[in-house]
Amino acid sequence: MATNPGYVTLSDENFPKEVLESEKPVLVDFWAAWCGPCRVLGPVIEELASELNGAAKVGKLNVDENPATARKFGIRSIPTVLFFDKGRMVDSTIGVVPKQELRGKLKALVAPS
Repeated sequence: MATNPGYVTLSDENFPKEVLESEKPVLVDFWAAWCGPCRVLGPVIEELASELNGAAKVGKLNVDENPATARKFGIRSIPTVLFFDKGRMVDSTIGVVPKQELRGKLKALVAPS
């Protein structure tokens, strides 16, 4: 399986290390293959990942393959995007949201005022 540039494929196993222990802010996209809105948001998330140039981390977690993490964070609707900073969830969006909204939330974490 090829590595996707720009974002990390998250799992129940690597979530603590990749997200909760991350030195950088992290955007996590909770999605599933059968979810139409997830397929709409997916390319937006991937574009953001490549635009960040390493200033923040972007991860995608398939809720069907990783139910423990989805359950832990109370994911009831997908797509859900959670924003983490220093191991804590600090913001979220549910559903398909504009790229500029996601970018703004991430930039606020990367360069806090």
